[in-house]
Amino acid sequence: MSATHDVFNQAPPLTGFTTADDPALLEALRRDGGAWGEAGVRELGARAGTEEVQEWARTAEAHPPVLRTHDRYGHRIDEVEFHPAWHRLMAAAVESGQHAAPWAEARPGAHLVRAAKFYVWAQAEPGHGCPVSMTYAAVPALRAQPELAAAYEPLLASRTYDYGLRPPLGKQGLIAGMSMTEKQGGSDVRANTTTAVPAGDGSYIITGHKWFTSAPMSDVFLVLAQAPEGLTCFLMPRVLPDGTRNAMHLQRLKDKLGNRSNASAEIEYEQAVAWPVGEPGRGVRTIVEMVNMTRLDCVIGSAAGMRAGLRQALHHAAHRKAFGAELIDQPLMRNVLADLAVESEAATVLAMRLAAALDRSEAGDAAESALRRLGLAAGKYWVCKRGATHAAEALECLGGNGYVEESGMPRLYREAPLLSIWEGSGNVAALDVLRALTKEPAALDAYFAEVGEAAGADPRLDAAAARLRDLLGELTDPGRAQLLARRLAEQLTLVLQGSLLVRHSTPAVADAFCASRLGADWGNAFGTLPPGTDLGPILDRALLKEAL
Repeated sequence: MSATHDVFNQAPPLTGFTTADDPALLEALRRDGGAWGEAGVRELGARAGTEEVQEWARTAEAHPPVLRTHDRYGHRIDEVEFHPAWHRLMAAAVESGQHAAPWAEARPGAHLVRAAKFYVWAQAEPGHGCPVSMTYAAVPALRAQPELAAAYEPLLASRTYDYGLRPPLGKQGLIAGMSMTEKQGGSDVRANTTTAVPAGDGSYIITGHKWFTSAPMSDVFLVLAQAPEGLTCFLMPRVLPDGTRNAMHLQRLKDKLGNRSNASAEIEYEQAVAWPVGEPGRGVRTIVEMVNMTRLDCVIGSAAGMRAGLRQALHHAAHRKAFGAELIDQPLMRNVLADLAVESEAATVLAMRLAAALDRSEAGDAAESALRRLGLAAGKYWVCKRGATHAAEALECLGGNGYVEESGMPRLYREAPLLSIWEGSGNVAALDVLRALTKEPAALDAYFAEVGEAAGADPRLDAAAARLRDLLGELTDPGRAQLLARRLAEQLTLVLQGSLLVRHSTPAVADAFCASRLGADWGNAFGTLPPGTDLGPILDRALLKEAL
């Protein structure tokens, strides 16, 4: 073949790495009580970077789930057919304890270690993280009904992935989903019209239509419906104890922008059977802990996506020459890559801090519980919103190579907006910040106590914290408070991230963050870190250390 077909100046395949090769992640584990789990996180991260798992991810995306409503004879079956690669990804996630396993783990740091595992594994393929996350989040809600929790929680925490339509209590392990939103309400679940009528034996008969149910192949679902007492949470199995299929009919699977490996469905309940969870009429209160857990995973997932995009951009730049020099040595590209690295680390350090707060909250620390409440609402807004912008810039670092499916970058780009929408889009998250400040005054005290740990360490951080206090003083009028809600959520997150980086990251990363995000010496796009920023240490910290 002629020399015109020689391939050169192209990056080699990015395989054989570990997604746990991440200083910010490992430092957080050691700092906040998760050092005992580091070996497991490293093992999972190494597996995520293998060619085998990357092929699973590619195949699961290329062959999305298919709905089979009826069998060949016309019987209703309502089954979702997945490619085997999906089941391999799910099995690995469950076996490594990314689902509900931490609730059965007595030692401190269990939720932090689980968060680290979710972070490193989501970088391989994020779609299957949805049912994994919901299974994790179902446990605290289910505990509102102790007898149901006693029966189902051990199976939700089991490290056996037992796929198939069978009565839940006869299986080796369970996956949980949730079915809340309806076409007329969306995030406003109080507008739900699905009804729940007592059956006389402790169960209820559910009738209605759910507009968006993620992971409809799950074994059990937490469902919101209007009981006589008001909106109530219910546990609904796909298969009833006697082996018959519950009357929950899958109408269609959503044709989504991203998250294509995962199924999301419209579901019709035609007198389906379910059991109440929590106090009747207090369904929102019951479900709120599940929502908070999945919001935490939205933050973790966004941080994971940023790290995955940054890795691809760094890898490409390190193996590509342009205008007579290595791309990674070009000053402007170095600024872009360093800026992406700063954003990625800020997201990671916040996600892990919130996971550590969950551990301490579960141990009875009221201040950590309050910090988690406010920090999670603000972080869900800002970190998840930054994910799509970060993915777009990382993709652009690869140029046209990043725009083709084979690079994996389009999948990353399509996935990013989901995490900003799931469990409440931007306005819902920002309004939840206002709700936290109103209903839990201790949250603000806990927040400023955390930020105050870095007081005096950087004048730009101190000034930003002072401006934040001034902004909080403008919230006395409810109408004005709503207008300022997004700005408030953003500033709460940035100041908290700055405090964490000043205390725990390297001076170069902390200085770049404070100068740009807090000191206003920054443009409106990545790659605008101020002149004089020490880019070298930032890039050295972000680059893979283990040989490919």
